[in-house]
Amino acid sequence: MLDVRKSAILAALVEAYIDTAQPVGSRSLVSELFERVSSATVRSEMAHLEEEGYLFQPHTSSGRIPTDKAYRFFVDNFVNPINLNPVEQQQVQEFFKETHNELDLLLRETSNFLASMTGSAGVVSSPNNGDQIIKSVQLVGLGRNQVLLVVVTENGSIEKCVLEFILPSENSEVLLMDATESLASGLIDHRLGFLPNLPPTGNFIVDEVLTQALSALRELSLAEETTYVTGVSAIAEAFEEPDQVCRVLSFLEHQFFVTGLIRNLEDRGLRVAIGTETGVEPLFNCSIVAAPYEIGGKQVGSVGVLGSTRMDYSQVLALVAVVGHRLGECLSGN
Repeated sequence: MLDVRKSAILAALVEAYIDTAQPVGSRSLVSELFERVSSATVRSEMAHLEEEGYLFQPHTSSGRIPTDKAYRFFVDNFVNPINLNPVEQQQVQEFFKETHNELDLLLRETSNFLASMTGSAGVVSSPNNGDQIIKSVQLVGLGRNQVLLVVVTENGSIEKCVLEFILPSENSEVLLMDATESLASGLIDHRLGFLPNLPPTGNFIVDEVLTQALSALRELSLAEETTYVTGVSAIAEAFEEPDQVCRVLSFLEHQFFVTGLIRNLEDRGLRVAIGTETGVEPLFNCSIVAAPYEIGGKQVGSVGVLGSTRMDYSQVLALVAVVGHRLGECLSGN
């Protein structure tokens, strides 16, 4: 455990490095400390912090920069919950006032909004399909050989599936209306992952349509959630080495990897993963800050920001918390 002086010096150094992205020397820290200490004393304390793994000196004659250990200490001990400033609060309010007709569009735009607000990559994971509650279901004939199944869920998601089925030339619209009525009466307000079996109607054709529709819906419930990542160009601007930029961008291009990163963060109960804590080698110079969003009191996804380890943690933590809360309210119809 660091004593009060070392803690204050470390916090001041981390804040200075976040602001400047330049190695921090002892002289620049003296004026930032509440306690009156000499530059020599600060240099001595910085040397001790380096020995303990909190600081790194890139060159003998240069100042020092924080390590992942320093950022973790800083986040755990000096980053306090803050309120967004009035301008940021207004921006969040205006964003969620806009009409977002479809879930996919809303989540993509939320990711883009986070990116624009932070200058880092915005990350938003979609709700698990199996947890989505059916609010509307419709069958529409596309001709004699195809039927379009359209499902609207509680959070605004619209799912479509084409069923291959040969309908009789006569009474096809009536048959589809009967099938739609059976689906609606039996499935509305049920979760996609927990659909009941439907009782037979006594009409062979209608029952065949219902069987295919239920099969398609159950398959839909097993689909992997989507992770939206926007603003990746900001990541490129945060690093100087082209090889490092390429490795980060290559990772972010693979949705499966990003989804796994978010899940891992949730499983470990972390809101902030710094550098090597991400467990992903290309992201060892990045941090990710995430917050959950809920529908009906249940966590269904996460919003987050991925950027350089020298991000403004206080501001980003506050932003993702507010955006996650508002996104959950929006999807819940509030």
